[in-house]
Amino acid sequence: MKQKRKSFRKDKRGFTGLEAAIVLTAFIVVAAVFAYVVLNAGFFTTEKAKQVVHTGVGMATSSCTLSGDVIGKGNASGAETVDYIIATIQLTAGHNPIRISDNSSENQTDQWFVVSYRDELVYTNSTEWTRSWVGDSDEDNVLEYGEKAEITITVPTSSMLNNATESTNAEFTMEFKPAEGAVMTFTKETPPTIDAVMVMY
Repeated sequence: MKQKRKSFRKDKRGFTGLEAAIVLTAFIVVAAVFAYVVLNAGFFTTEKAKQVVHTGVGMATSSCTLSGDVIGKGNASGAETVDYIIATIQLTAGHNPIRISDNSSENQTDQWFVVSYRDELVYTNSTEWTRSWVGDSDEDNVLEYGEKAEITITVPTSSMLNNATESTNAEFTMEFKPAEGAVMTFTKETPPTIDAVMVMY
């Protein structure tokens, strides 16, 4: 009788099913937590990738484009030089508004729009320029859809355009650099004769 009781105490086969259920439940819980973490990480990564793609597209596409001809204004005293270049710009299709703060104003806490000039003689990374609105606008510092801004750039004094012997048929390049979006670049050439008002080729 004692032998039977001893065998009964050592026999644990009756608990095998319960232990398996506990272990299986633990595995399910761990797997569920792991899946939750992985899915959350996946959603976060996907959202970040989406933001990067949208930002990349916005930075790669030019935010503004030329509207009409680029005009040159010759020296008022009659010298064969160009004093100012005038370019009218507007937003490209589907692009967000851009800030255009006139850099000739007294309040220049932020440089939102930079205009660069270069030719064979000089490169100026930030030229002097002023802004005026053409047509309908709300007269703020933001270029919005349907608005046109006329940018008047002062030609650097050491440039080809400001040199009477080299101002004709002179090629130059302007770069408009907004705070967001790709740089808008255009290259023009002065006509064979410098007039008071002329269209750049």
